[in-house]
Amino acid sequence: MNLQTLGRTGLRISEIGFGAMELRGPRIWDGRPISPSDAERILNTVLDLGINYIDTSPDYGLSEEYIGRFLSTRRGEYILATKCGCYLVDKGAFDETRHIWTRDNLLRNIDESLRKLRTDYVDLWQLHNPTVKDVVNNDLLSVLEGVKASGKVRFIGVSATWPDLLDFINMNVFDTIQTTYSALDRGHENLISLAAEKGVGTIVRCALVKGVLTDLKSRSLVENIRQTVGKKDLWQKAQLGDILRDMPPMEFLLRFALSHPDIDTIMVGTLNPNHMKENLARAERGALPSWLYAEAKRRLASCGAKPVWEKP
Repeated sequence: MNLQTLGRTGLRISEIGFGAMELRGPRIWDGRPISPSDAERILNTVLDLGINYIDTSPDYGLSEEYIGRFLSTRRGEYILATKCGCYLVDKGAFDETRHIWTRDNLLRNIDESLRKLRTDYVDLWQLHNPTVKDVVNNDLLSVLEGVKASGKVRFIGVSATWPDLLDFINMNVFDTIQTTYSALDRGHENLISLAAEKGVGTIVRCALVKGVLTDLKSRSLVENIRQTVGKKDLWQKAQLGDILRDMPPMEFLLRFALSHPDIDTIMVGTLNPNHMKENLARAERGALPSWLYAEAKRRLASCGAKPVWEKP
């Protein structure tokens, strides 16, 4: 597994990370049922394969508990990231996820996360999709810095998207950003490079577009269906299949993201150990050939898939 340096943190991070949202269980966002044995299997497989970055959140239902239960004895083998601002509301058959941007809620988040994760610290603590207004008006940076000073977290980051992402990068206070990026969603392409220029590490999610090119049957959330159908249409309009030769679409998506020079890690989420092994085999083939990368970007741009921000 290739290792990258995560921005100014100095942490050496695997270029493929594990996004632990799939461990959430059925109470959150129509998640699939997962048994403790299934969780133990995938988590230990992740580490055994050389992946050393695990990303979770209080919003992800059972995820933190499973990580703590099955990986606490291997704590020195991985970089652990979680998030804050999260608040779950029991609605009977499911849990509603809300975000509450107060000092008390953030402090509650970190203490509960450490308890569930069975650790004394997390390597990276991230605000989970706030707006700039949320951060400034509630003085959240002072909360993050205070918790960092206490030793409960080593580095601080933010998970965000355009347009707030640009302001967060320019604040020069976050060690990392986490954002979406893929061949079919190039909006943050230049912002990722801006972050790298400022020494900010970049963690990417949704590089595989939630499996849009393989299966839509398991997606019952209306918004996910709307988004994924749009991405599938973009794939067809750009005629990307015409230039792949024998390369499977999912391999193309992963290697397209790996071709961006300023991405530190790409999160992949799955409950199936074999799927994870397949993705690592794809990643081992490295970045796309330069001609294919350039032609894919040209075709995508002709269909409107372009960065949302251009450097002045």
